[in-house]
Amino acid sequence: MTAFAVRSGSARQLAGTGTLLRFALRRDRLMVPVWVAVNALMVLSMPGALEGLYGAPAERADLIRQVDTNSSLRAMVGPVFGDSLGALTAWRAGVYAGALAAVTSLLVVVRHTRDEEESGRQELVASGMVGRRASLTAALLAAAVANGALALLLTAGLAGQGITGALALGLGIAAVGMVFATMAAIVAQLTESARPARGLTAAVLGIAFVLRAAGDSVTHDGSSALTWLSPLGWLENLRPYASERWWVLALLAGAAALQGVVAYVLAGRRDLGMSFLPTRPGPASGRLGNAGALAWRLQRGGVLGWSIGFFLAGVVYGGLAEGAADLVGDNDNARRIFERMGGQSGLEDAFLASMAGLLGLVAALYIVASVLRLHAEETSGRAEPVLANAVGRLSWAAGHLVIAFGGAALIMLLAGGGLAVGYGKEAGPLMGACLVQLPAVWVIGGLAVLLYGVLPRAAMAAWGVAGAVLLIGWIGPALDVPQAVLDLSPFGHLPKLPGGSMEWEPVAALTGPAVMLVAGGLAGLRRRDMTM
Repeated sequence: MTAFAVRSGSARQLAGTGTLLRFALRRDRLMVPVWVAVNALMVLSMPGALEGLYGAPAERADLIRQVDTNSSLRAMVGPVFGDSLGALTAWRAGVYAGALAAVTSLLVVVRHTRDEEESGRQELVASGMVGRRASLTAALLAAAVANGALALLLTAGLAGQGITGALALGLGIAAVGMVFATMAAIVAQLTESARPARGLTAAVLGIAFVLRAAGDSVTHDGSSALTWLSPLGWLENLRPYASERWWVLALLAGAAALQGVVAYVLAGRRDLGMSFLPTRPGPASGRLGNAGALAWRLQRGGVLGWSIGFFLAGVVYGGLAEGAADLVGDNDNARRIFERMGGQSGLEDAFLASMAGLLGLVAALYIVASVLRLHAEETSGRAEPVLANAVGRLSWAAGHLVIAFGGAALIMLLAGGGLAVGYGKEAGPLMGACLVQLPAVWVIGGLAVLLYGVLPRAAMAAWGVAGAVLLIGWIGPALDVPQAVLDLSPFGHLPKLPGGSMEWEPVAALTGPAVMLVAGGLAGLRRRDMTM
C-alpha cells in the first residue's frame, strides 16, 4: 500500500508532462532546429576542411607539433590526441560545439521554467491538472530532445571517420549540453527572474571555458587539474577517435543526473514565482528616474560580461598572431583560408583581420540578445506599468537600443584593445579593424528591431539570422564556398583591416539599411498593440 502511494504521488507530481513537452517543442520549433543545425554543420564541415588543409601525414605531424609547443593555441582550441581526421575534428570543433550545445540547453530550460513563471503563464497552467514538477521535467526533456538530435546528427555524419569515435564525440557534446541544462534548472530555482538565471548559467559556462583554457595552456595532454574542473575539459578528455575514455562520459552523465536531482528537490521546496535568492529591491528615483536609466540597470550586467569576454578573447587572439606564420607554414590551403577571411595582406595582418571579423560575428549575438530584451520586458508584463506612466514607447525602446547598439561598439572597441595588448603593437589600427565590423553588426541588430516592432511573435527568428551569418562567416571560407554565398552575410562586404585599404562605401551602404531597419521597427512598435 505504501509503495503504491509513493508511485501514485510521483505520478501526480509529473501529471501533464507530455502535454507541456509537446507545447515546449512547438514553441521552440524555429529556435532549437536552427541552433542544432548550426552546431551540427560546424562539426560536420570539419573533416572535409581539415583534409584539404592537412591531407598529408607530414602536414598532420607538423600540426600536432605546433599544437604541443604553442600554449596559446591549446588555450584557444585544446590539445590534439591523434592524427586522424576524426581526432583532428574533435580537437578543432569539440570544445566550441560543446559550448554551443550548453548555450542552447540553458536557453531552452530557462525559457520553459523561470520565463514561464515570470510571465504568469505558469500560474495559469498550474491551475489545471498539472503536477508540481511537470514544467521542470518538460523543460529538461525538451533540452534532452535537442541534444539527442544533435548527437544523432553528429554520429551519423561522422560515421565515415569511425563509428566508435563518432558516437563518443556526439554523445560527449550532448552530455555537456545536458550538464548545463540541469545546471540552468538549479539556477532557475535560485533566482527570481529569467534574466539572472540565464546570466549566471552563462557565467558558469564562461568560467568553465577559462578553466579549460588555463589548464590546457600549461599541459599538452589535458591532464591539468584546472582542465578537470571544467565540463568542457571532460569533453576533450573523452578523447574521441583516440582510444576513447568511456568512463569520462559516465562522469558527464553522473554530473547531469546529480544536478537534476538537486533541481527537483529545490523545485519541491519553493512556492510558484518565488526563489531562494530574492531580488534586492532598488531605488525608485534618482538613477532610475527615466527609462534609459532603467534599461541600463537591467542590462549593465550583460554589458560587463560581454566586455570582459571580448577583451580577453582579443588578448588571446592577439597573442596567436605572431605564431600564425609558423602554424600555417608552407600550407597553401591554410594560407588561402586566412586570406579569404582577412584579405590579401601579410599573413599576420590577415590573421588579425580574420579574428576581428570573427569577433564581429559573435558581437551580432550580443546585439540580438540586447534588442530582444525589449521583447522579454513586454511579454513578462514589466513594460506595461512603465508605459502606463509618462513614458512613451519610443523613449522606452530607445533606452534599450542605445545599450544594444552602443554596447556593440563598446565590446568591439575593447576587443581591439585586447588584440593590441596580445599582439604588443599599436592599438589604433587594431581598434579600427574591430570598429569597422559595426555596420554589419548593426544590420543584424536592426533586423531584430524590425522583427520585434512589426512581427513580435517572430522576433526570435533574429537568432536564426545571427546563427546563419555566424555559420557563413566561420565555416564558409574553410569550405571554399562560392563568393556569392559569402556575400549573403553583411560581414562579407566590409574592408579587411588591418593590412587592407579602408573603403567607406560599404560602410555607408550597410549603415544606411541598419538605420532604416531600426526606424521601421520603431514605427511598427508605435502602431501595434502591446503583447501582440
